[in-house]
Amino acid sequence: MQHFALTIIGRDRPGIVSSTAEIIYKLGCNIADSSNNILGGQFAMILILSHPEINDAEQLAKEFSSLEEQGLSVFVRTLKPGGEKRPELSGEACMISVYGSDKPGLVYKVAKVLSELNVNIVDLSTKLIGSAERPVYVIMCETVLPEELSVDKLKESMESLKQQLQVDISVRTVTPVEL
Repeated sequence: MQHFALTIIGRDRPGIVSSTAEIIYKLGCNIADSSNNILGGQFAMILILSHPEINDAEQLAKEFSSLEEQGLSVFVRTLKPGGEKRPELSGEACMISVYGSDKPGLVYKVAKVLSELNVNIVDLSTKLIGSAERPVYVIMCETVLPEELSVDKLKESMESLKQQLQVDISVRTVTPVEL
């Protein structure tokens, strides 16, 4: 079965998820994975879809033309086999949070240290909070550590970065819950 990445971006308003989900449902597509966020004033969603009979990205994209008529941008990309599967990531799951004044390079410098430590970022979001007079930049980063990296070593590296950037950085382990 062919899998596709469907990306939809447009000015935020109620009903985008509902309209998209209705098309997916009526087509008989399966949603394997999805992420939906408001970025600034834009709503962005990316979904991994499959359909038992649709094998062409252009054919699938045509089915979402009504969303483009509503002012949304729609992109469909065919995934290579296996691209729909979440990789098996072994190692400690950690949440890293960064709070500080908004300045260029914060995301880059945090991501660079994590990359050098071979830490896999599985989710990253940023927000500007606080007031116009006292804005605070926030980075929330869900990660999986390589098996050879201890949480204490990660905390040491983040402490060094914390001093360099003059921000608050915390690292905490995430305990998986089985239902």
